[in-house]
Amino acid sequence: MFRNYCKTAWRNVIRNKVFSAINIGGLAIGLAACWLIMLYVNNELSYDRHQPNAGRIVRIVQHAEWSGGSFHLALTSPPFAEAFKRTFPEVREAVRLDAEGGGTITYNDKHVKEGSIFFADSSFFRVFEHHFIYGNESALDKPGSIVITKSLALKIFGDVSVAPGKTILFGDRSPNLVTAVIEDVPVNSHFTFSAIRRMPPTDNNQWGQSYLYTYLLLNDEAGIQKLNAKLPAFFDQYLRADIERVAGKGQFYLELQPLTSIHLHSNLGYEIAANGSMRHIWMFSLVAAFILIIASINYINLSTARATLRVKEIGVRKVNGSGRRQLVTMFLFESVFITLIASLIAVLLVKLLLPWFLYFVGRDAGLQQPGVLQTIILCGSFALIAGCLSGIYPAFFLSGFKLIPSLKGQTGKHAGNLRFRQSLVVFQFVITITMIAGSLIIYRQMQYISKKDLGFNKDQVLVYHLNNENARSKIASIKAELLKSPLVENVAAAGNPIGNNDLGGRNYRTDGKIGDKDRMAHVLEVDEDFINTLEIKMVAGRNFSKDRNTDKDRVVLINEALAKKEGWTAPLGKKIQMDAAGSSIVYEVAGVMKEFNIYSLQHGVEPLIVKLPLSDSDKDNIYVRLGKKNIAAGLQHVEKVFRAFDPSNPFEYSFLDENFARQYTAEKTQGKLLFTFTLLAIIVACLGLFGLVTFTAGQRRKEIGIRKVLGGSIGGIVLLLSKDLVKLVIIAMLIAIPIIWWVMHAWLQDFAYRIHISWWIFAAAGLLGLLIAFATVSVQAIKAAMENPVGALRSE
Repeated sequence: MFRNYCKTAWRNVIRNKVFSAINIGGLAIGLAACWLIMLYVNNELSYDRHQPNAGRIVRIVQHAEWSGGSFHLALTSPPFAEAFKRTFPEVREAVRLDAEGGGTITYNDKHVKEGSIFFADSSFFRVFEHHFIYGNESALDKPGSIVITKSLALKIFGDVSVAPGKTILFGDRSPNLVTAVIEDVPVNSHFTFSAIRRMPPTDNNQWGQSYLYTYLLLNDEAGIQKLNAKLPAFFDQYLRADIERVAGKGQFYLELQPLTSIHLHSNLGYEIAANGSMRHIWMFSLVAAFILIIASINYINLSTARATLRVKEIGVRKVNGSGRRQLVTMFLFESVFITLIASLIAVLLVKLLLPWFLYFVGRDAGLQQPGVLQTIILCGSFALIAGCLSGIYPAFFLSGFKLIPSLKGQTGKHAGNLRFRQSLVVFQFVITITMIAGSLIIYRQMQYISKKDLGFNKDQVLVYHLNNENARSKIASIKAELLKSPLVENVAAAGNPIGNNDLGGRNYRTDGKIGDKDRMAHVLEVDEDFINTLEIKMVAGRNFSKDRNTDKDRVVLINEALAKKEGWTAPLGKKIQMDAAGSSIVYEVAGVMKEFNIYSLQHGVEPLIVKLPLSDSDKDNIYVRLGKKNIAAGLQHVEKVFRAFDPSNPFEYSFLDENFARQYTAEKTQGKLLFTFTLLAIIVACLGLFGLVTFTAGQRRKEIGIRKVLGGSIGGIVLLLSKDLVKLVIIAMLIAIPIIWWVMHAWLQDFAYRIHISWWIFAAAGLLGLLIAFATVSVQAIKAAMENPVGALRSE
């Protein structure tokens, strides 16, 4: 029986080459797209699950909302770890991380700049397990120790085996002893690193200074719920009094984040690294499912439409004793057989397309892939499940023909079947038009944010960091040397590069009233040339002046957003009090800047205070505006000046426009993927339409011949064959419009500045879908209409 089913299935594939190619090709494309997306989704869902203790590790984060502002921080202050471990028996171990462990590593005459290095407590490797090549989990027990990865060991020493016991320097004065070497950190970790340094001693009484990431290893997974219930009491004991004294009454609470939920479910301030999004996972999964559904719909439509070609075969089989159950089994087997062939082709497509896909999603390393045995099981499982789902309706439909009519080649009336097939075509194009509109909206939003005026001129402005502390004391000389070139238009210094979404906030009080409750604003420390270099406009007052020595600790500039927040109609001369170096300083507002974006456009413009640095060491970022001509030569000059003042560190820079563009990487990836898979969905849907119109033209061949003999035009015949399918696409367009608006309106909420979804986007998507469908149908319809009618009528 099985052998007979195989022969029958193969003969049908060979006999109907065009329709078999359409079915197999559509299913192969759909499965390959689904497979690629599922590899990506599986990789995103696997973050941190390689940790043996993943279910018992949590991160402490803070939330607060009060009348003067709010924060949602992934950071905590130094005392948290010790207090949690001391207070709660559920905590087995605690570890703190400080992201500021990187810098230039010096070993003999070699200098290596490495930014992905953390300071950590000695307990780090007792919380996070890693594979040690040399050393063990106690490698950080001694002060001044460092554990490096295999890649960094090769970069510094050229040989992993010689690394243990060697002393390396950070800067010129911080020796660290290499006590262990570990394998490289898996890329599917919510933070990766090239080295871990032993954290220096911290002041464990500073509850208000949040700059560390704190992780806890619990005794068991059930401890998370128990510990969560105790957090309010912990907050009341250690934090409430200090916070309410500063900020007044409000909502303040702590949260324990399970390790495995951080990558996809956390979007807090100062995340340790860029996270993913569960919303993206759902979107990509739906896209994969939709493409596969479209391919399956093609199979169902073509199988049921071609029922008349197998009517007599079914009648003969029934005469020879085949029951409906056997016929259903045979047709399902054919479906599984075709799907299996498609699965094997899809595997080849995945292998060919995977490097391109990795580039598209911005992955340097490969995604975790199933082995040979797993691939065979997956292909077989897919063929069985998808084949049965795609073939179950055609199988029951075809096996249901009556014996006598089927022997006569009669199918009977099947209006319900026709409506079902029409509904499937409508569903296909609802998906396709929705994806087309989604691609258009994402593209327009990306164009909008790339061209929107940020309130300053970001073009041709590069920023580089001064790692050398001696160079920071020579800012005036560096600026003078840079300005000697006519290729450099202006130079400034600041404490941070803008556009990286990590500037942070500071508490302030207005009018110098000590008893006033704190508010929060971003604070940027700059020199007197910053405003002019970035071409920021002043709406009131003045800029900082080099001729006024008192500006450093007497005046600040604010933006319009802060003035609005405080309700100041005349902000010049208003007082702002901020804490610095253990004391409070009262500043006077000397100028108001026009609003400009220091963060990407996912964020609105928030209150900002700009002040002069209190010391030269705080001016460690140099902003250089280059002329529009010969930027390459300008870069060479900047690098030459950099090396003159800092010969040991590598010259690394970024352009401000690139800093901002980098924040939209996830959205751009979404757009590229959606556009690509929209094209695939269109191709698969068009394959189905092509197959349907090809079959329809074949069935109506004699009718077309008669119409041509009686004077029917080619245009009229094309319209005859295409009008019903085009009507279905128009219905799909009307159904898709509210779906498009709802989905894309939700997506745009991630941006503080966003486009308006105009009516023409719906019209364009629908018209494009209609044109694609009409073009697909017309190709085969024109071919049928131009055929010589003699051939069609010869047998009459």
